[in-house]
Amino acid sequence: MPGVTIKGLTKRYGDVAAVEGLDLQVPAGELVSLLGPSGCGKTTTLRLVAGFLRPEAGEIWVGERCLSSPTSAVPPERRRMAMIFQSYALWPHMTVAQNVAYGLRFRPGVSKTERVARVKEMLRVVQLAGYESRYPGELSGGQQQRVAVARALVVEPEILLLDEPLSNLDANLREEMRFEIRRLHETFAITTLYVTHDQAEAMVISDRVAVLSRGRVVQVGTAEDLFQRPRTRFVAEFIGKTNLVAALAAESGVVTRGGLRLRVASAGLKPGTPVVVSIRPHEITLVTPGRAAPSEHNVLTGAVHRVGYLGDAVDYQ
Repeated sequence: MPGVTIKGLTKRYGDVAAVEGLDLQVPAGELVSLLGPSGCGKTTTLRLVAGFLRPEAGEIWVGERCLSSPTSAVPPERRRMAMIFQSYALWPHMTVAQNVAYGLRFRPGVSKTERVARVKEMLRVVQLAGYESRYPGELSGGQQQRVAVARALVVEPEILLLDEPLSNLDANLREEMRFEIRRLHETFAITTLYVTHDQAEAMVISDRVAVLSRGRVVQVGTAEDLFQRPRTRFVAEFIGKTNLVAALAAESGVVTRGGLRLRVASAGLKPGTPVVVSIRPHEITLVTPGRAAPSEHNVLTGAVHRVGYLGDAVDYQ
């Protein structure tokens, strides 16, 4: 199973750069999410990889094959890829079995008997055995999503592309499908690019997450890397909730702001270097005046102005 290499990819619409100088390496068998806000270039990147768009600069490689460059491009149908769209794109006049089998009709050497057998097995894998004769309009949103996944996997693609496939589902079903997609990835180990704007979705599903901003990759890492060790202010704010404090580096492992001194993770910064300290809400403990705090903790004095009950958490300001 080959990997994907993106080198210096650029795509412009007039004067606007949707993707600019983007670099990304996806090793064989890895699932990498492209995560970012609307307009960051994640869907454009996916469409460039699929071959629906041609870049102004840069290259896209799958294994040893260059699929896209400014001067040449392999057509989408010859890229050995499968794509799952946000809308699922199921044929309403075809049964579930006919939808799943559609791509196999264009694969040379696949007999009708083999086609029927592969469709049956794939529907079993996505937990839709017995639904062969139903039509898309007779299925729930989650079931339609499973049909789209089965149709993509049955052709045995080298690369799987998913463009916000869970955004049309309700919250509970979306959470269920996150784990289902992860299970299927662990079963088939297909090199996968997954586009989403949902941080929790990306963190649950992915081997690694690439955070995009303004057409560029600003950080790539595991969910834990991005949450615990963000490299930029944008990543710290975008991945989970945080409190940001502008300060100056002092001696090793200490920053200052006015008369305030905070012990932080050592970053090897020179004294006087401007820094931004990220403090996650779950790392803050409220104590009443007079109660001693552990000696290794930073202790700050403040007043609570607002309290919001959120069920599994309480929001203090």
